[in-house]
Amino acid sequence: MEKFTYINQSNLAYIEDQYKNFLNSPESVDANWRMFFEGIEFAKNLAPSDGAGAQTTEGTFSSLELNVYNLIKAYRDYGHYEANLNPLASGPKSFPELSFYNFGLTESDQEKSFKIGSLIGMPNAKLKDIIAQLRNFYCRTISVQVNDAMPTVRDWFFREFEKPDTGPEFMKDEKLEIHNQLVKTESFEKFIHTRYVGKKRFSIEGGDSLIPMLEKFVTSGTPLGVEDLVLGMAHRGRVNVLVNFMGKALPAIFAEFEGIRDENNSFFDGDVKYHLGFSSDKKTKNGNCHISLAFNPSHLEAVNPVVLGMVRAKQRRRKDTQTRKKVIPILIHGDGAMIGQGVVAETFTMSALKGYTVGGTIHICIDNQVAFTASPENERSSPYSSDIAKIIQSPVIHVNGDDVEACVRAADIAIRFRQEFKRDVVVNVICYRRYGHNEGDEPMFTQPLMYEKIKKHPTALEIYTRKLESEKVITHEESDQVFKGRIDELQKILDQTRKQPPAMKPLAFEGLWQGFRRAEHADFEKTVATKTDLNTLKKVTDLLTHVPPTFNLNPKIQKLLDTRAKMLEGEGNIDWGMGELLSYGSLLFEGTPVRLTGQDCIRGTFSHRHSAYYDQKTGEKFTPLTQIRPDDVEFCVYDSPLSEYAVMGFEYGNSSSDPTFLTIWEAQFGDFVNGAQIILDQFLSSAEQKWQRMSGLVLLLPHGYEGQGPEHSSARLERFLQLCAQDNIQVCNLTTPAQLFHVLRRQVKRDFRKPLVIMSPKSLLRHPLVVSKIKDFTEGEFNEVIGDTDLKTKESAIFCSGKVYYDLLAAKAKVAGQEKIALVRIEQLYPFPEHKIAPLLKAISNLKKIVWCQEEPKNMGAWFFMQPRFSEVLGRMGLDNVRISYAGRTERASPATGSEKVHQYEQAELVQSAFEQAGGQSTGQSAGQSTSKPSGNNQSASREEKSKVRRAT
Repeated sequence: MEKFTYINQSNLAYIEDQYKNFLNSPESVDANWRMFFEGIEFAKNLAPSDGAGAQTTEGTFSSLELNVYNLIKAYRDYGHYEANLNPLASGPKSFPELSFYNFGLTESDQEKSFKIGSLIGMPNAKLKDIIAQLRNFYCRTISVQVNDAMPTVRDWFFREFEKPDTGPEFMKDEKLEIHNQLVKTESFEKFIHTRYVGKKRFSIEGGDSLIPMLEKFVTSGTPLGVEDLVLGMAHRGRVNVLVNFMGKALPAIFAEFEGIRDENNSFFDGDVKYHLGFSSDKKTKNGNCHISLAFNPSHLEAVNPVVLGMVRAKQRRRKDTQTRKKVIPILIHGDGAMIGQGVVAETFTMSALKGYTVGGTIHICIDNQVAFTASPENERSSPYSSDIAKIIQSPVIHVNGDDVEACVRAADIAIRFRQEFKRDVVVNVICYRRYGHNEGDEPMFTQPLMYEKIKKHPTALEIYTRKLESEKVITHEESDQVFKGRIDELQKILDQTRKQPPAMKPLAFEGLWQGFRRAEHADFEKTVATKTDLNTLKKVTDLLTHVPPTFNLNPKIQKLLDTRAKMLEGEGNIDWGMGELLSYGSLLFEGTPVRLTGQDCIRGTFSHRHSAYYDQKTGEKFTPLTQIRPDDVEFCVYDSPLSEYAVMGFEYGNSSSDPTFLTIWEAQFGDFVNGAQIILDQFLSSAEQKWQRMSGLVLLLPHGYEGQGPEHSSARLERFLQLCAQDNIQVCNLTTPAQLFHVLRRQVKRDFRKPLVIMSPKSLLRHPLVVSKIKDFTEGEFNEVIGDTDLKTKESAIFCSGKVYYDLLAAKAKVAGQEKIALVRIEQLYPFPEHKIAPLLKAISNLKKIVWCQEEPKNMGAWFFMQPRFSEVLGRMGLDNVRISYAGRTERASPATGSEKVHQYEQAELVQSAFEQAGGQSTGQSAGQSTSKPSGNNQSASREEKSKVRRAT
């Protein structure tokens, strides 16, 4: 068997040298050695031993003392493996590596005294007593795992766990309060279990200690400056938390079980009761503490980054961005989900990053020892579900869920650690699940042995009541009376609810949301004033194009700034990157803060933005827009970790808690957004209808077919359009810098909030035609639709969106009959701008054909979304005879070809097809077109023609 050999005889010279350094300057040695030397008090105790195998000479160290030191270190690092943590186990686990035999110690050493015992407060103690005390510290129902942590963190936890009394003693009133909390927890579950047989509630039973733990976070937190706790958790135990911790009214809970419809908010679809959130205030002797439980779908850990984003916004609001002590996130994980869901690792990774830190998160892992139906051996490769926290060296407190006082102590340690170190900490509660995954599930199918034990296992309340009886704190009869009284109270409330269901509160806009409202469909047809004055644009430009005199600017950036400085000369030719920065700068001058994050977003994936500059000699960063009203308005721009899921979740949470910011997430390439599909589906597109939670988050998704292959062509526009309904999100595919300027400003000028998805450009960033004049910013507005002039002379219209417009425009001049064809850009695809499209169609006096042209394959892009809407508009206008046709790539499994030449061929083909279907004829070859001509009027070349192109490449 491998032995622990942290320190052996060959190291003695090194140790003595370190000891001499310690005597001269304690701070000059590593914290671990400093603790070692301080504990032993070598200066006073270097006398020879008793001669029984542990002889020393003056100034040297006993090898046996060092062996005992190794043993102490091993218990500190690995004692949790022998702790009594599993309530269903017949006894503690065995971890043979902790046997003293593995440390060069024998039975005969048990009665020997060792100076090293002073390290745990037992100087000159016998080995057997040292071992007994170590087991008392680390092998009972609570232990700690800090072997990966920094020395200062380890030292802090050693002091916490190595107390002679093994922790704080609970007073009688505290014990009775814990008992009362367990009564409320268990009585609620048993009441629901019998009154609503078979109805899902995802019982907390088996993990009952969670409720007293949450209460301890409040009572221990408020003296430490905590004013706000934000919780995120999945459905297990959620209803109980809502009732017994959050304080949600029981009539409202019973109304949900009864299926009573919320008449005040009937325009929302709602969600099941075990996904809902809530907020309230808890009063303590140290002041009020606001508590919030975030709404969460069944995608379990998806709420993690959302909660952190909410906390970041709340910390800003409470002016808590320096110490981050007032607002604390608490994430409650299930065992299988914590180790199995990648977003957990992504969220841990963000914990200490400047753009995402919230000053530490408290994680609680409720280890039921079974995830849905899978046992631990099928769900993880590590000893604990909490081992995922090792990626940031987070300390983990392990605790037996049946020992409620140990659980409460763990909560107390966790919140004190978080407040002192501003780091994440995990409490791993090993417990069980009394029923199946839900109350209609049969767990005996898959875990028969475990559930045979659980049937006979006493509840946490029963165990704690027996403990209090033995301590003469409460009698069994008194406990039963408290329990029965609670059941009677629940029955009265249920009876009253059935007689007179509670009136639900209408949707309220409070806090930072005060002054906002729910949008109506008509709001999307109203023009919003988004223009700004020339003086503001010049001020922003001046800031953007000047750096401090001592700043060593990259020559290429200097050339860019010189170009930008000239963009406001004359009528102006403002490009995309400058138009975007002008929108941010103008908003900052007006008092609207801006937050922009994403992979490489400071410079922009395509080096178009450059919102900050880096000194070429010092690496110092200079962000010019932070100079605008720095005392009261923030401009925050951060390069994010290589994450989509967690980072977008964070920004969603941030925007849902603070509508005063323009909050933007940019994908490195648009197709990367699919890494955050759960946030898109479960939060961004549906949260308003499910939970009445609104967000103004903006997504910038680079999109466009330019021969870069299948991975970097499409931001999957069709997926966003498929999510569109009930005016839930806005989807735009823009073609000018001014359009971007106005749509970003419109996002915060309205008195309501809706997510905004922008298919942003790549090649168009530097296209010579993709520029806007100054008057487009100072006099213009956002145009959902941009059409040709002189529509009366037209007979057909090609509708398109995004980059393909410029391909059509380039080809139009060489099309015979082009004067009868209108080119129309749909800049906002959803909400569908019928109020702009219908007048445009009506203005074409002799309309015969409509062609929808897109770059994307037929089964992708906007075709299947736009075609039925055009048909409905034409029907309402009495133009059923107008034919609608499609020009674009054929249906494909992959978004785009990997060959640039094939791409060019296809692009030329679809452009030509659009004009042919609109009634025009090609008179020459436009730039980039292939020499091969498509056969017929369909949108793809023959197989033979395409094969020729592919063979040529």
